[in-house]
Amino acid sequence: MTRFWLLLVGVAAATVTDAGRADEKVVACWPQWRGPSRDGQISGPDWPARLAKDSLTRLWRVPLGPSYSGPIVAGDLVFTTATINKDSEVVYAFDRKTGKERWRTEWKGAMSVPFFAAANGSWIRSTPAYEGGRLYVAGMRDVLVCLDARSGKEEWRVDFAKELKTPLPDFGFVCSPLVDGNAVYVQAGAAVVKLDKKTGKILWRALKDNGGVFGSAFSSPVIATLSGKRQLIVQGRQKLAGVDLERGDVLWSQVVPSFRGMNILTPLVIGDAVFTSSYGNKSWLYKVSPKNDRFFVTEAWTNNAQGYMSSPVMLDGHAYLHLQNQRFTCINLKNGERTWTSAPFGKYCSLVARGDRILALDQRGILLLIKANPKEFELIDSHKISDAETWAHLAVCGEELYIRELHALTVHRWRAAKE
Repeated sequence: MTRFWLLLVGVAAATVTDAGRADEKVVACWPQWRGPSRDGQISGPDWPARLAKDSLTRLWRVPLGPSYSGPIVAGDLVFTTATINKDSEVVYAFDRKTGKERWRTEWKGAMSVPFFAAANGSWIRSTPAYEGGRLYVAGMRDVLVCLDARSGKEEWRVDFAKELKTPLPDFGFVCSPLVDGNAVYVQAGAAVVKLDKKTGKILWRALKDNGGVFGSAFSSPVIATLSGKRQLIVQGRQKLAGVDLERGDVLWSQVVPSFRGMNILTPLVIGDAVFTSSYGNKSWLYKVSPKNDRFFVTEAWTNNAQGYMSSPVMLDGHAYLHLQNQRFTCINLKNGERTWTSAPFGKYCSLVARGDRILALDQRGILLLIKANPKEFELIDSHKISDAETWAHLAVCGEELYIRELHALTVHRWRAAKE
């Protein structure tokens, strides 16, 4: 009986501890890829009218190894990743106010990408996800690691190549994890995978492929309701698809043509339709319609805008997109017409939108403040915020800007400029 009661007490204590952590009252202002709603849209205080020097103050800067991962901000911590000495990957937690390192967790796991992509580096690519006191981090060698966000202690790890006997993705694990309910969704293991967020147990695999050079997904999934059905929207190297969240059944799919399978950006869901654009091809709006317990895809429109790595934002019925030719464009989502196209900027821009303003960080370290004007390109202001390249996605939390430079993490406070 004594052993029995000790066992019950132990189980109860573990349950309370886990529930307490899962319900942790931590405000994650930037918890995942592309922000709170995973579409680059945020709310909060008004943005400054301009990017004048007196409205931008650098709070701290920490030198780091290279990374493509965007920073994650939750409570009093900011998380980022790095590749060290071309053979190890590191996850860091820094104090949000001071930049002091709280913890770091490291593992062996770097890899080299194919020669034609090596010019942009072989460092860690995926942006982590924070939820309920846990941090979900993807390593290049097709591993997903769950860490306790307070201590950095590893809770579980899934090595997809080892567990599923699948080949390593040639470009590494690129997709950024998506947490929803009790599950985490990733494009890894030559498929789309649903895992239990507490244990890492694989619950289902869908859209299986052969892996290798055309099997490693570049895009990241989103969850949306199309034609009354809440589903996982997935863009792989070859096609766009909707997947049942519970069973993993493919509800619909659509081939998306591109050069060398470069379907990279995260698609936009607009009502019962999905907007996407691919490298070396076009832009499309695909309408998803139900009929006799099935879903059918039709092309609503297409135009010749060629997207690349930058994911678009939608404001007032228009998609604002940074293109393969380094220009911005505005597309009317009702009819697919381009209303304007700008002059060239950098090779890549991460976009965050609030109200009728778009904050864009291009890879040259230049911050752009753009008015979302469907009639013409309207650059309000620009500011050189980093002397290094800035490939990672910008994070915005109230009056703070989190910028992952190629070899550092910097935090700036921006305020409305004085009259």
